[in-house]
Amino acid sequence: MKHCILICIFFFAGCTVNSTEDYHKLIRNGVPWYDTDGNIVNAHGACIVEDGGRYYLFGEWKSDQSNAFPGFSCYSSDDLVTWKFENVVLGVQPEGILGPNRVGERVKVMKCPSTGEYVMYMHADDMGYKDPHIGYATCKTIAGDYEFHGPLLFEGEPIRRWDMGTFQDTDGTGYLLIHHGIIYRLSEDYRSAEAKILEHLQASGESPAMFKKNGLYYLLYSDLTSWEKNDNYYFTASSIEGPWTRQGFFAPQGSLTYYSQTTFVFPLVRGTDTIPMFMGDRWSYPHQASAATYVWMPMSVDGEHLSIPEYWQSWDVDKLQQVDPLKGSTPIVRNRFKLNNETDWNTDNGQLTSRVEGSTLEASFRGTRIAIVGESNANSGYARIRILNANKQEVLSTLVDFYSKKTDRNMRFLSPVLPLTDYTLQIEVTGVMPVWSDKSKARFGSTDSFVTVDDIVAW
Repeated sequence: MKHCILICIFFFAGCTVNSTEDYHKLIRNGVPWYDTDGNIVNAHGACIVEDGGRYYLFGEWKSDQSNAFPGFSCYSSDDLVTWKFENVVLGVQPEGILGPNRVGERVKVMKCPSTGEYVMYMHADDMGYKDPHIGYATCKTIAGDYEFHGPLLFEGEPIRRWDMGTFQDTDGTGYLLIHHGIIYRLSEDYRSAEAKILEHLQASGESPAMFKKNGLYYLLYSDLTSWEKNDNYYFTASSIEGPWTRQGFFAPQGSLTYYSQTTFVFPLVRGTDTIPMFMGDRWSYPHQASAATYVWMPMSVDGEHLSIPEYWQSWDVDKLQQVDPLKGSTPIVRNRFKLNNETDWNTDNGQLTSRVEGSTLEASFRGTRIAIVGESNANSGYARIRILNANKQEVLSTLVDFYSKKTDRNMRFLSPVLPLTDYTLQIEVTGVMPVWSDKSKARFGSTDSFVTVDDIVAW
């Protein structure tokens, strides 16, 4: 039987509301982002291209039902925070390596200096990851419909590899980065690979990303743990050809790179300096479209030392400063919580915890935004989050992942900014746990489907 926990929470128009800057100009990690239409930003394995005074975010247009390729998305922004959906710039092809029921991942785009066209690269594969190719597509406009050309060739043969990235050097030379340290130099028109400049880099992994600062090259990788997070690491060299030196982790050991995997490093220009901005994915298999989130952080560079010394859940992208993600919010008074059925939810340690499929926590509030602070751990699963208006019409429905390999307490959900009125928040335990296997059939993921709520706050 499904039970409902009713929580009576009241907010009034006179409560503190953050400034527009507080609401809109912060990068918030580990929670869903919303585009200007109010839809979740769906751009994973991504890159950013700065072009014509705007930023363009390209990523995997994931679904919640399958890992099959549904398309690559493009969003634009003038501040790296407020994203406008532009287009699904490349969709499923009628046949071939990006045809139906295939995998398309790690999309990367560069503007070719010699031709002026935009060239897109991706890993294409079958659903069992046994038919890898590097594919490419082109377009004359950055956010237009890209034409797919098939496999990228080297010496007349397709490059049959999987995890990949790209890098454009300051002289305009383009490079294709492949798992385990393979690096190709691209042709002048970026439509083929003309030289393999690095055959193998010992102790390297997957999800390669590269940047250059003060004449030194930095090459980032993650270990091979399927969708699971791990401690990512980096190499340095004075030349792309090497020799490369492994330097170690760039986030504190044991942090699992703040529960993310490297996808790209964007050169963030601030004044006279260029700050490398780490872009990482917080994968959430199998519900990637709704529940997978992002971790973007400025990186500190001191010679060969690269680091993200601490996790910022919320930070000001202009000032490069950490900001309290709950600043200006009103916490829920815990004695207003009313539980209709105590057998569904455990209240130890001041938390509300349930693994009962269909058990629901409900909160009524008046405000413009609401957030859930909760615990993720190795025994947890998904919650269905709904927001209803005063007429009980659904204005938002999404999934939130409460799983992490290590225990973590942070903001798990933040709604978009809503018109000031009365709403009802519902948190429903789905009973689904994130579980997957790698190519060796090793099991990864959660052992149960708990959802743990510490606090609910609103603005």
